[in-house]
Amino acid sequence: MLAKLTKVFNYRKQFISLLVGVPSYETYVEHMNSNHPDQKIQSRKEFFREAQEARYNAKGGKVSRCC
Repeated sequence: MLAKLTKVFNYRKQFISLLVGVPSYETYVEHMNSNHPDQKIQSRKEFFREAQEARYNAKGGKVSRCC
């Protein structure tokens, strides 16, 4: 029962994250380890900063668009 609840919670967390546009750091790390083992893995902070800049097209810390 606990395993099922954990699985449901993880799916819910992933769904909500994708809904609001927050990429999964854990998925990124898994991808980098399996596909690019020779490259440096970004820290969680670096990963989210880059994701936010890509999403909002930030230039110099200023958001240039809202959507």
